[in-house]
Amino acid sequence: MPADRVLTEMQSLGLGATEFGPDGFLPTDPAEKAAFLEGYGLQAVGGFLPVVLHDPAHDPMVDVDPFIDACLASGAGVVVLAASTGLDGYDARPVLDELQWKTLLANLDRIADHAASRGVVAAIHPHIGTLVENADDTQRVLDGSHVGLCIDTGHLAAAGADPVAITLANLDRVKHVHLKDVDAAAAARVVSGEVAFADAVAAGMWQVLGQGDVDIRAMIDALRSHGYDGWYVLEQDVMFKHGAPEGIGPVADVRSCLDFVKDALEATA
Repeated sequence: MPADRVLTEMQSLGLGATEFGPDGFLPTDPAEKAAFLEGYGLQAVGGFLPVVLHDPAHDPMVDVDPFIDACLASGAGVVVLAASTGLDGYDARPVLDELQWKTLLANLDRIADHAASRGVVAAIHPHIGTLVENADDTQRVLDGSHVGLCIDTGHLAAAGADPVAITLANLDRVKHVHLKDVDAAAAARVVSGEVAFADAVAAGMWQVLGQGDVDIRAMIDALRSHGYDGWYVLEQDVMFKHGAPEGIGPVADVRSCLDFVKDALEATA
């Protein structure tokens, strides 16, 4: 979908901030990106950055520093890292050896420290099809590094993990939150290799908040009870038919998600 429609509809819902979205969604130049968002009255939060962390021959700072430049230019504060496999897509996930894990963890600490020195926060995002995907991967990162954690309720649940339990056990490490709901049965078929990730998304694996299998309310309650004051990022993937009437399609589902989160926040106030 074109950025002008997405941002116009976000603005119409009363949303005041956004992540950058996928590569190429917004202008590449940091100053142009900032000006573009300002034109819709939207504050920049930061964004998702897949980066190769496990290869000793690759310096991830080559990718990280320009991203931080974009954050600083637009007033954003969060670098959401994903441990990219270096392969296309999210269906092939190699097994790392000990040296690769050591490299990955060391790079996470380098990035966390470097980001802090430049005035932003780096947080690792467990994500289906990356090298930090499930509960075991997440625990290895938490035990072996000091990088912050981006809890993504949908991706953790889709990988068979309990995002609420992980949050409760690591409240001080949670720096950023993505709220997604998921059809657990559909996600299980992705993890087993029966269905490709992109096909499952297109078929509706991600659900409107409150309509899937993740206890989003418990997640919000856990964070609020600990004084979490960061962002709750609403991520809503929906099927979109070109030519759909105004108010039909993605914006309707996002409105439902927004209402759900507002209600959950009020209930825990």
